[in-house]
Amino acid sequence: MRRLLFLAALLGACPSFAGDVRTPVGKAPASAVTVQNPYDSDDAAIRAGAKLFQRHCASCHGQNAAGQNHAPALASTEVRNAPPGALFWVLRNGSLRHGMPSFSHLPEQQRWQIVTYLKTL
Repeated sequence: MRRLLFLAALLGACPSFAGDVRTPVGKAPASAVTVQNPYDSDDAAIRAGAKLFQRHCASCHGQNAAGQNHAPALASTEVRNAPPGALFWVLRNGSLRHGMPSFSHLPEQQRWQIVTYLKTL
């Protein structure tokens, strides 16, 4: 419990990210939160990420990332404000409690491309 409170305080102290520890993004460890996206603002990565999103994510999160059924909207303030490393962590680890599978089977480059695309929504 003490670690969870520390992590919540640490994430809340980050000016651009006040992650809700009840969501998968908010559960990313501090070591993941600080990881930078090597493809940040790369147009080719955004296009590749859009294709990967349609192939791997749209069936749950919707074609336009507005969410559907129980999957949350990814075209949201939380995702826009989330550190890229936290989003990458969620893609790699998933969240069984929230019904989010792990996408660790995708190469690291493809996971970063999805993150790059999500940050443009």
